[in-house]
Amino acid sequence: MDGKVVVITGASSGIGAELARQLAAKGDRLVLAARTKDKLDAVVRECGPSALAVAADVTKRADVERVRDEAIRRFGRVDAWVNNAGQGINKPVLALTDEDLDAMIDANLRSALYGMQAIVPHFQARGAGHLVNVSSFLGRVPLAPYRSAYNAAKAGLNALTANLRMDLREGWPGIHVSLVMPGIVATDFPTSVRGGGGEPWTPGQRVGPQVVQSAEEVAHMMADLIDRPQPEMYTNPSSHETALRYFGDVAAFEARMRGGAPAGSSGGAPVSSRAP
Repeated sequence: MDGKVVVITGASSGIGAELARQLAAKGDRLVLAARTKDKLDAVVRECGPSALAVAADVTKRADVERVRDEAIRRFGRVDAWVNNAGQGINKPVLALTDEDLDAMIDANLRSALYGMQAIVPHFQARGAGHLVNVSSFLGRVPLAPYRSAYNAAKAGLNALTANLRMDLREGWPGIHVSLVMPGIVATDFPTSVRGGGGEPWTPGQRVGPQVVQSAEEVAHMMADLIDRPQPEMYTNPSSHETALRYFGDVAAFEARMRGGAPAGSSGGAPVSSRAP
C-alpha cells in the first residue's frame, strides 16, 4: 500500500483532526488517539477505512505504548508520530497550585516524552522515522503570561525536542525530529483551558502582531513538514520576527508589551498579551 503510516495524538478536534483529514486525503494510513472516543470515531469515519481510532489518555505511559502497539499490529510499522495533545491554563504564576502545574506538565510535556520514548526505539530498529512535537510559540516568547504553566511546559517540550534531535544526529541520520510552534489558531482550544477559557478566535482576526490562522492552514503546513522534514517550524509568518525581537532585547520587548518603550529602545507598536 502507498502512503505513510502516521500516528497523531490529540486527534479528536482542532489541528490534530484537520491534519488527519488532510493526510487521509493524500493516501496516508492513520492511527488517531484521543480520550474522547465519540469525537475520535467521527474523525476516523471522515478519514475512511485506512484510519484506526485508539481511545487513550496520553498522560499515561501504558496508554501511549498501547497506541504504538496497535499501530504496528494494524499496519506493520510507523513512519511518523505526531505528539499533538495538549491543554492550556488561565492563571498567573503566583496563583498556580501544585495540581495546576502537574496538570500542565502531564498534558503538554510528559505525554510527549512518553510518545518519544515509545516510538523512537521503533524508528531506531527501522533506521528511519519522523517524530513531530507540537509545541506553541508561547514556549519561546511569553506573549501571554496568563498561560504561565502552559508556557513553561511548552518551553520544556522545546528543550526536550532539541536535545533528542542532537542525541540522534550522529548515529541515526534517518530519524528526523521536528518541533512545530503554532501561534494563534482558530480552534476550540480556548474553551477547554484549565481555570476558565474564552471564545475561539476567527481566522483572519488580528491579535497583536499575529493574524489568526485556521486549523486547515496550520495542518497543511504540518502535512508538508511530514513529507519534507525540518528541525523547527513556526506556523505564523510573524512569529520568527517576533522571536528575534524578543531575544534581541528582552527589556525593550517587555516594555512594548506594557505599551511603553525604554529610552534608547527601538520602540515600535505594542505587542498584545493575548495569544493562544
